[in-house]
Amino acid sequence: MGLSMSVSSPSAKAGARAGVALGDRVFVVGGKALLLVLLLLAVLLPLLAIFWRGFSGDAGQGGGLQAAGELFASAHFRWLIGNSLTVGLSVALIVVPLAYLFAYALQRTLIPAKGLWRGISLLPLLAPSMLPAIALVYLFGNQGLLRGLLNDNIYGFWGIVLGEAIYTFPHALMILLSALSLADARLFDAASSMGAGPWRTFRSITWPATRQAVFAAFCLVFTLTITDFGVPVVVGGDYQVLALEAYKAVVGQQQFGRGALIGMVLLVPALLSFAVDAWLRRRQSQAMSGRAEAFVPSPSRARDAVFLVLVLVVCAALLAVIGMAVYASLVTFWPYNLTLSFKHYLFEDTAGGGWLAYRNSVTLALCSALIGSLVIFTGAYLMEKTHGQRLLTQSLRLLSFIPMAVPGLVLGLGYVFFFNLPGNPLHVFYGSLSLLVLCTIAHYLTTAQMTASTALRQLDGEFEAAALSLKAPLYRHFLRVSVPICLPALLDIVRYLFVSAMTTVSAAIFLYSPDTILAAVAVLNMDDAGNVGGAAAMSTLILLTSASASLLLAAASRGLLRRSQAWRQRTPMP
Repeated sequence: MGLSMSVSSPSAKAGARAGVALGDRVFVVGGKALLLVLLLLAVLLPLLAIFWRGFSGDAGQGGGLQAAGELFASAHFRWLIGNSLTVGLSVALIVVPLAYLFAYALQRTLIPAKGLWRGISLLPLLAPSMLPAIALVYLFGNQGLLRGLLNDNIYGFWGIVLGEAIYTFPHALMILLSALSLADARLFDAASSMGAGPWRTFRSITWPATRQAVFAAFCLVFTLTITDFGVPVVVGGDYQVLALEAYKAVVGQQQFGRGALIGMVLLVPALLSFAVDAWLRRRQSQAMSGRAEAFVPSPSRARDAVFLVLVLVVCAALLAVIGMAVYASLVTFWPYNLTLSFKHYLFEDTAGGGWLAYRNSVTLALCSALIGSLVIFTGAYLMEKTHGQRLLTQSLRLLSFIPMAVPGLVLGLGYVFFFNLPGNPLHVFYGSLSLLVLCTIAHYLTTAQMTASTALRQLDGEFEAAALSLKAPLYRHFLRVSVPICLPALLDIVRYLFVSAMTTVSAAIFLYSPDTILAAVAVLNMDDAGNVGGAAAMSTLILLTSASASLLLAAASRGLLRRSQAWRQRTPMP
């Protein structure tokens, strides 16, 4: 009996090793192949469909090069281009310097209550882009609260600029906060010992280390502005822009070829910005070395007082805009009956879809957050922590970065042209919530994937080596080691996808059906129907839901992190 056991034991171990190797290969190769198929369907093929539709010679499709030439040569198109460029540059020139000063105040001064100011400054992220525009209508519209302060009404160029500035401010701020958080105290000590003043130190140390982030913020604000149609729909008036023209061509006029051509034009500034930003990132030197010392601002009453005033003014303006939208949603009938009520929250007999739209948005946000975080984090792990299949991995990296350079409006158009093809077997998903989930995940894929990859790169490769030496299946190591260690980043991805799905409108505007209408789309429809109070109420609901979800995730994560991150806690010495 002992002999038979000694003979069978090696064969059993060999079988176990073979089973582990096969399981790892299925997990790695199968996972990468599945992710490649998803990226092809969700990113590449819809974009190719835009070019096919735009340059198709069939007059019923895009009209080909002749139609493109006629469109691009028309005076109306040149007027739209000029308007879009003027608005985009104006917003970027206003927002980026203001966001830089605000970020500098939070990172390089000693002003009090920094957490409070940061939280207020990021509030516009939790609402659709139409909310600041709706608030501007109530503040400076024909019957606005502060109408007397303006010579003219808010509708037109300045309305778009102000609305987009409020909408894009937190996006620029996040980039600049990250850049200004990195500083080597040794450089500032050396500058001080050499007699350099604050301005000279800023020009010699701070600006060179942050100028790439400034350009990245400028490109982001410009791209977001030129591709957004939510603000122009509400306060644009007769001042038309390209994004609004694409929206009207597809939704209002059913001119899909014209929409495809304009979509390709909107893709150009985003691609150029992405390319130049990537080039600058390669040239940018490391801001922090391994021997760097943390920078602590020195006290300065005059400096801190000036920056505190700036922060207070910006936060007061943001609170006034958001507070006005919330207040307007509670007013019975503006401006004749200012009694507070929940009338607008009933959503009865409205063109927006009412509570169905809100439930759909919550469902979309939950599915996008849970499914998207699982797919994105697993995909990032396979790309960062596994070897082999080099061509497949490089293809996945390339496809994962494409959504960063594609505006949501363009991606939504691509989904219309690809999934709405009668000969496409995936046509059955058109108008479904499943397709909206896929589009939302694809739209916000790059930022989430970069977050996951950054966290995974910080893990030592010895973890995987130890798993292989112990003959543990790689998927088990992924679930028991990598996921718990990277749980903070994973929770950030869940929160990011949930909030983005609640507020998205640009990509989803072309894809919903009467049964899958979303809350952000309902805001547009109610405003277009003249129910501005209902639009304000729905925007407020989106804001409150996004804020509540963020707070709940932050609270829930404390318990999860306490259990999964116990290894980070120091054991008290006896």
